[in-house]
Amino acid sequence: MTEVLIVYYSRKGSTAELARQVARGVEAAGATATLRTVPPVSAGNEAVPKALPESGPPYATLDDLGRADALILGSPTRFGNMAAPLKYFLDGTSSLWLSGALAGKPAAVFTSTQTMHGGQESTLLSMQLPLLHHGMLLMGIPYTERALNETRSGGSPYGASHVEVVGTGLSADEITLAQSLGRRVAALAIRLAAPAPGSAPRG
Repeated sequence: MTEVLIVYYSRKGSTAELARQVARGVEAAGATATLRTVPPVSAGNEAVPKALPESGPPYATLDDLGRADALILGSPTRFGNMAAPLKYFLDGTSSLWLSGALAGKPAAVFTSTQTMHGGQESTLLSMQLPLLHHGMLLMGIPYTERALNETRSGGSPYGASHVEVVGTGLSADEITLAQSLGRRVAALAIRLAAPAPGSAPRG
């Protein structure tokens, strides 16, 4: 079955909840959603050595990236950019870049902030840059998605997002848009993985 890898970093749970909603969209489209996180980093910008996180999904590996048919990245915003742990993880993917392992695969991004104008769009765009270098096929959310016109909190054409007003959780529109992003990425991955008419079956 087509696999969509969802890799995220989350400190307080909002980005993790977005990831779960994206995963629901992936599964609704008929693909497998694999959730992975990344370890925190120290002040010296080196990964904190822990074999497994204390809770939630395991840490992502390069093998996870190479195996998956599509990739969706999530991070909270840090001064208009992705969080250091996700950036550190992506900086370690040069071997995949050299081999072209991710080229031609669908990809998308999502983020969360605590304020309406907390840098969501610049974060989403900055997260897309390494994916472009890998040759991935970037996907967003079109305005044909009704919730994108109606949302009063998170959501953008560049990717799913959430504005965390303490204790409120994801809004209905944010959930809809996160699931839509997952469905869109999964649907493209499924189409790309399907054998061309008249070709021999895979495997």
